[in-house]
Amino acid sequence: MPEQALRSHDYEGRRLKLDTLVRLRWLAIAGQTASVVAVRFWLDFPMQIGLCLAAIALSAWLNLFIKIRYPSSLRLKGRTAALLLGYDVLQLSVLLFLTGGLQNPFAILILVPVMVSATTLAPRLTVMLGGLVIVAVTVLGLWHMPLPWAAGAFIALPFLYILGVWVALTCSVVFMGVYAFRVAEESRQLADALMATELVLAREQHLSALDGLAAAAAHELGTPLATIVLVTKELERELPPDSPYAEDIALLRSQSQRCRDILGKLTSLSTESDQHIDRLPVSHLLSEVVEPHAEAGIDIRVKLESESGSEPVGRRNPAILYGLGNLVENAVDFAETTVEITASWSPDSVTIVVADDGPGFASEVIDHIGEPYVTTRAPTAEASEDHEAGGLGLGFFIAKTLLERTGAKIDLSNREAPAHGAIVRIVWPRDAMDRISPASQPRALFQDEAQAEAHG
Repeated sequence: MPEQALRSHDYEGRRLKLDTLVRLRWLAIAGQTASVVAVRFWLDFPMQIGLCLAAIALSAWLNLFIKIRYPSSLRLKGRTAALLLGYDVLQLSVLLFLTGGLQNPFAILILVPVMVSATTLAPRLTVMLGGLVIVAVTVLGLWHMPLPWAAGAFIALPFLYILGVWVALTCSVVFMGVYAFRVAEESRQLADALMATELVLAREQHLSALDGLAAAAAHELGTPLATIVLVTKELERELPPDSPYAEDIALLRSQSQRCRDILGKLTSLSTESDQHIDRLPVSHLLSEVVEPHAEAGIDIRVKLESESGSEPVGRRNPAILYGLGNLVENAVDFAETTVEITASWSPDSVTIVVADDGPGFASEVIDHIGEPYVTTRAPTAEASEDHEAGGLGLGFFIAKTLLERTGAKIDLSNREAPAHGAIVRIVWPRDAMDRISPASQPRALFQDEAQAEAHG
């Protein structure tokens, strides 16, 4: 599965939008202004309205500065967002200090910045912000100006009551912070899972479209290839044995026949019947994969390494043959002199490594190889002169998807300097490779899903 989905703990990838904080602060400014004005002029309670409005105006000026200086679409880094939320805590603390401290029923609003932080920022930043809130409510519980009340009246709540409010706010900071973080984290994990599922479905849709394209290509190319084979046979029959063109005509006929064989494999990739499926050891599998490239002018070396146990034996699967064949063909195309294919097995796994001494995978695309229309290698001089030699990257995409359907994991890398070349490592679980008997085998590696259902 592609690693394009965001990990749930990657907080740098989920930066808080600046416009969100600006809008929340405007809402707080409107609420604070309405409360202060209502208490002073509607209820006619004496209070330090000038200082209160000054604290509110400071937030308004900060919002205007941010709105003018930065674009609304800006995504804030974690520390910057935490600093802005910390400012909100301090600004509200000043207002509460001027209006009765923890006796003010609006003291509960000091928890809002912690809630915002818990849903968007990293836990360590939320803990620091929660610590700031606890310090603020502690100071407000000990030192504050009188609660605004009717002229000539004074309310002094018992210290035990203030202590209870302090305990309630402290517990709320911890409980609501943890709760908001867990809810947000579960929501992010669900979103990541859905994103990963959509990527997998998109890959399957690409492959389904390519299956239809392959069937159409096989149908359309069958007739002209048959004509080419027929014409080459006639030319071969007419030319004398010592003709300088006899060897070229024979090569043309053999390659045309190979094209017809490839098209035949594409059309029978998922329709091959059970009676044509037999047991296939790993060594025989590699022999079949290597055979078409025996005369390519590249030294192909096959090694078998056994850590323990007998050689794995599975059912013949056209998807495995096509996938490995494509990887080997890709290695042969880019290799300078040698391609090494190493098969090893242990009680837990079966590994096939295809390595060549070519230019290796391009560093800028190695993380995206396996996606449609992403080429697998760095450009060469020949490819730059002939754009058709580069390919579209569909072959590797098809091979990778077919192999992953069988339970394989594919890893791509380059050789370490001073050596050069690409390395493709395919690993299957051993219990998916061995086929003891149709009844006891959970699902053989070289057996597609339809055949597995047929055997029960």
